Amino acid sequence: MEETVEAAEEVEEEEWEAEGTEEDVEKEEVPEEEIEEAEEAEEEEEIVEVEEERKVEKKEELEEEIVEEKFYTIPLGKAWISPRKKRAPKAMRIIRGFIEKHMKIRTEAEGEEEAEFLVISNEVNEKIWSRGIEKPPRKIKVRAVKDKEGVITVHLAEGD
Repeated sequence: MEETVEAAEEVEEEEWEAEGTEEDVEKEEVPEEEIEEAEEAEEEEEIVEVEEERKVEKKEELEEEIVEEKFYTIPLGKAWISPRKKRAPKAMRIIRGFIEKHMKIRTEAEGEEEAEFLVISNEVNEKIWSRGIEKPPRKIKVRAVKDKEGVITVHLAEGD
């Protein structure tokens, strides 16, 4: 009986060793981390390709939509006549008035509709507010773009 118990234990040990070696072989062949890294790299490449295609499409759409584009240097010196705590908002109003005048935005419809015709980009706003409410720049170079629908968007000129 002792022999059969020892024989059974040896068989179990051999089975455990055999199972362990199969798992080790599988793990050694392709670790899960490498598989995950490879999949992530493939996904990133696909995402980059899709983003590049979208950028190209957007550029084409923007080029097609642009009806008129003009560059202006807007003087903001009159904003400095205002009290210190009102200069940056005054500069924004000066930019809005300047673009309305020079790009010939229809002033017939006053009020809410006016906001649809003129969009001042965030980069222009950040440039005006870059030194705070008290010290807006004395002048600013902008690029005004009119699209098919008549919406004028004001961007910062490339040099600034």
